[in-house]
Amino acid sequence: MPDLPTPQDAAEAALFSECWDAVLAYADLCTSGSTAAAQLGREAFAHGTREARAAEAGPARNAGRRPARLPRIPLLLTAVRTTAAAWEEEGQGHKLDPDLRLWLNSDKAARYTGPPLRRPLALRGLRDLQQADAELLWLVEVEALPLSVVARRLGLDPDAAAEELQQVRTLFRDRCHRNHLDTPMDAQCRSYARLLDAVTRSSAADAPGDLSRHLATCVQCAEAAACLRLHGGGLPGALAGGVIGWGGLAYLERRRRAAEVRLGAGRPGPAGKAAGEPEDGTQKARVARNGLLVAAVLVSALALGVSMMPFGGGDDLGARGDADRQPVADPNPNPALPSVPSLPPATSKPAATASEDEKRTGKPGEPEDGNDERRTEPQGTSSPTTSSPTGRTEPDESEEPACRVEYDLVNQWPDGFQATVTVTSSAALDSWRVSWAFRDGQRVGQMWDASVSQDGSRVTATAADYNKSVPAGSDLAFGFIASWRGKNSPPYDFTLNGHDCAKSG
Repeated sequence: MPDLPTPQDAAEAALFSECWDAVLAYADLCTSGSTAAAQLGREAFAHGTREARAAEAGPARNAGRRPARLPRIPLLLTAVRTTAAAWEEEGQGHKLDPDLRLWLNSDKAARYTGPPLRRPLALRGLRDLQQADAELLWLVEVEALPLSVVARRLGLDPDAAAEELQQVRTLFRDRCHRNHLDTPMDAQCRSYARLLDAVTRSSAADAPGDLSRHLATCVQCAEAAACLRLHGGGLPGALAGGVIGWGGLAYLERRRRAAEVRLGAGRPGPAGKAAGEPEDGTQKARVARNGLLVAAVLVSALALGVSMMPFGGGDDLGARGDADRQPVADPNPNPALPSVPSLPPATSKPAATASEDEKRTGKPGEPEDGNDERRTEPQGTSSPTTSSPTGRTEPDESEEPACRVEYDLVNQWPDGFQATVTVTSSAALDSWRVSWAFRDGQRVGQMWDASVSQDGSRVTATAADYNKSVPAGSDLAFGFIASWRGKNSPPYDFTLNGHDCAKSG
């Protein structure tokens, strides 16, 4: 599988970090497998980046007027569609979704490359907005990001962002209305144009019967109605369907689910529910899981307390001997077999116990079975380092870990997912190697900002040439695409250059 494009500068690296998961989500819809999705996304991203650079470097058509250009994410999504069309023409159509291939060879696809006045109304309206306004509208309506997050990303005043968003929605509607009037249409559509504008301005207005029947049969006027009606929740679908084309509504749903995964419990609740109101089965399942976890912790704490409880004072222990210290599972031990006294954890061995050993063995200070290490080492004794199952030396919990790792599941689809790994190193690094293990047989197929190797469940990411040096206290980060089946548990056992990392959060 070819490597993902390497950013050429800071601006392109920021573009990649911000837009790649969106590009991959749509590329996955357009293809028949995760391998083809990664290839289509890579080619489309490179194509879209070249197109954006050319538009910025090209001269303006008129003084004081910017060339019409889509925001960054829609620009790259249309590059995915364009690259898919090129695959179809070059004989690589077998890699694409069959429904997309039918669409690419229909009149619907021709609208996006035909005369500008015949192109979808939402596409033309979004192009007519200023770049910052178009970014705000797309990120909130289609990418389903909270307004506070979008405000931080675009450098807007959070307190004024809601009012600005409403102004942008109104401005988009005005652009779409103007473009609708400029569109070549027959006499019947022309006669309904002003009535359509009046009906869609008010949320309480009902469309007359003749207009409703016309909208049911005229695709062009139905698209205009979706763009002009800002109330009712139809704007996201109008934008996604009009700008992206095939698969726009499916992409919209994927982005909403991805936003929910990223936001977790802090995401807004469904419309119509009060803040803090339970979300039916999902909330009940979460409460049940938390209850089981609390119960398990309480039982573990109780068991630990019982095990740490002394069995009477030192004098009583020596006086009562073995009779009061028999295991519960063996209430009637064979008197012919000597019993082995249990030692209280993390305590020194009483003198009375030592004298009983001498009575049983006839040898002062020698245990019965001769296993000095097991009998003389008290339970619960800790050493500065412990050995992990993998044979590495783990640091003492009281010491500051050499590194901290944050694993972020960016996006997930039926047979694959995208994730990023961020590691904070407490020491300066000349080079780095990050390893971890998967629990459910996940396989990494593509990685950027690092080279990858995998041996069974163990994955190793090695620094690229341009990001080997990491100052003390700084982060190193990389991302990857992997496949999964059945279950996709988070990875564990992270190490940095052989040293164990603590998980952040």
